[in-house]
Amino acid sequence: MEISRLVVKTHDASVKLKKEKGTYITIDFPALTDNFLSTDERVGIISEEIRRLLPVNGLVLVCGLGNREITPDALGPKSASRILATRHITGELARSTGLDSLRPVAVMNTGVTGQTGIETFEYIDSIVRKIRPTAVVVIDALASRRLNRLGCTLQISDTGISPGAGVGNRRSRITMETLGVPVIGLGVPTVVDAVTLVSDLLEVDDEKTAGQLKSALAPRGSTMVVTPKEVDLLIDRAGRLISLALNRALQYETEPSILDALM
Repeated sequence: MEISRLVVKTHDASVKLKKEKGTYITIDFPALTDNFLSTDERVGIISEEIRRLLPVNGLVLVCGLGNREITPDALGPKSASRILATRHITGELARSTGLDSLRPVAVMNTGVTGQTGIETFEYIDSIVRKIRPTAVVVIDALASRRLNRLGCTLQISDTGISPGAGVGNRRSRITMETLGVPVIGLGVPTVVDAVTLVSDLLEVDDEKTAGQLKSALAPRGSTMVVTPKEVDLLIDRAGRLISLALNRALQYETEPSILDALM
């Protein structure tokens, strides 16, 4: 794996890089559609990267964003379904089962506005106000700006996330500023829009040609996205990788073998 870290500290740097102030971690690895085992050392390395961004103690809310019914958008729900929820394991139950050392974790799947009629931010914000976590982790499928990043990059940041932004469907941002608690975003690129795909392949870097491509590929303003044919395998393995790594980051005092058994 190759791990890149970018820390944007000042307003000037934020403007020049067109990124919010915060930490951005990009982990490149061989395509997830190749062989992947749960004992892969990638899990331990990624868990340490996530752990550095989490508060040391306190309840953490994990949110799976996306639509389970649409495969390229199912990364969030797939990952969240394997996260160990422990907020309810307290008192005598925790002591009798030997799980009293587990960190409290709550898990939710938000669905999408088209399914629920509720904005993703509104959904998460209401839960945050009720249970008051020390941090929120959001997991979502991403749109890539490079074809070679599909299925072989994990992106982590502490600047939050904008659901749907990658496919031109912008919703309210989920950030520390909007929720009032730290927000860590995790995602794997699963789609690329057609204009970006062609621009990347043809190495287009001038605005005029890019505009012509956009007019040709999206004549009615509708965006077409492209995804790998083996996207179902990609989503399943990416979801497993994220859930294994996040469980270890949240419960770093518990043996990995015990966590895997509890999953």
